[in-house]
Amino acid sequence: MTHPLILHPDRLFPADAITRDIARNLYQSVKDLPIISPHGHTDPAWFADNQPFGNPADLLIRPDHYVFRMLYSQGIPLEQLGIRSRDGTLVEQDPRKIWQLFAEHYYLFRGTPSRMWLDTVFHDVFGLDMQLNGNTAEEYYARIDSYLSTPDFLPRALFERFNIEVLATTESPLDDLRHHQKIRESGWTGRVITAFRPDPVLDPEFEGFADNLAKLADITGEDTATWSGYLAALRNRRAFFKEMGATSTDHGHPTAATANLSDAEAEGLFNRVRWGDGSAADAELFRAHMLTEMARMSIEDGLVMQIHPGCYRNHNTGIFERFGRDKGCDIPLQTEYVQALQPMLEAVGNEPNLSIILFTLDETSYSRELAPLAGHYPALKLGPAWWFHDSPEGMRRFREQVTETAGFYNTVGFNDDTRAFLSIPARHDVARRMDCVWLAQLVAEHRLQEYEAFELAEDLAYNLAKRAYKL
Repeated sequence: MTHPLILHPDRLFPADAITRDIARNLYQSVKDLPIISPHGHTDPAWFADNQPFGNPADLLIRPDHYVFRMLYSQGIPLEQLGIRSRDGTLVEQDPRKIWQLFAEHYYLFRGTPSRMWLDTVFHDVFGLDMQLNGNTAEEYYARIDSYLSTPDFLPRALFERFNIEVLATTESPLDDLRHHQKIRESGWTGRVITAFRPDPVLDPEFEGFADNLAKLADITGEDTATWSGYLAALRNRRAFFKEMGATSTDHGHPTAATANLSDAEAEGLFNRVRWGDGSAADAELFRAHMLTEMARMSIEDGLVMQIHPGCYRNHNTGIFERFGRDKGCDIPLQTEYVQALQPMLEAVGNEPNLSIILFTLDETSYSRELAPLAGHYPALKLGPAWWFHDSPEGMRRFREQVTETAGFYNTVGFNDDTRAFLSIPARHDVARRMDCVWLAQLVAEHRLQEYEAFELAEDLAYNLAKRAYKL
């Protein structure tokens, strides 16, 4: 049985007519603004090489851990979804079988943001007008597959069709950024920039840490066996990333802990952890101190600093060992910020030319910790509802708990933080709708004048992200 795929024009808007009308008008004023995508994980090779995407499964299932974590939770092995193994385990190779399996279980996504994003992609990008299920799977596959081989569906064409003004990818300090160099040399006017993600060389518990430091030495010509050489190597790579267009750094530490050690203490700690001789407490202290060092370097070079803490990465060790990182096994942690950030903020939090954007997966910290911190320190801004909370309800909770203390202008608009390129317009559309709903409620309750809501709608959809990320 098939059912029509309908995207209602009033989706996510309030049921109450007065507020809905205000939200509609606000949304109309921002829905077509260019997309600023200041943080994400799309592959720069797509835009460098501008080759057709492989097939529907490779494009929409394999890169998207939101998709296969739900399927895995219902007992579907990653092997059946074609997720490549690290140990040589045989996995399904037939993209049509993978797509059929996905379609037969698409009902699992009812009520989730993934369902909204995917339905929008199916409807708006590929013009499909019936819902995906086991019966429509082959029609979906054939339509999408045929479109992917056409010029209009090449990565650069879609980038332009989506009205993306700028898109940031995220790379390790060990990356040579050759794809970004190729984009620069191509003459294409699309703006794809990198962001500096130093976790592989800042986290002593990152796999291959000692080897990564050796590679960092080879790349930079600095002696990373010494504390001073290590810092010089990091400055070297930051400068290279900035030269290649980066405006931000990104740090995905397990906690928000920071420290401000003396040079002698930092050097001694570095000597303990660089060969894996330090304890777990040493590793945590090193990560904590390096956030403060990174903040100091941001004052020097102007790169905006993003901190994404509070995630237990690779919680399912069996999946990590067989399939690697980013396979849907990451789980949010309770995260403390007030005492954790104090050492770094004591050192640099009053610097007017420093910008630190904080994120959280612990929503209990919004009103108790994050909003008061951002409502005081000039260096701090709050990133939007992130990852598990990148949803209509998560966005609403964020605005409700943050605005009364931090206001709107200590936040940075929206970023999609995704590997799923085709979902970027859908994600921004959801954010714009939900911000307009929140603003409409304030207008309807006479807490905000309508002209202010229109100004804020544009700021939240476009201006704040552009300003915060120096774009």
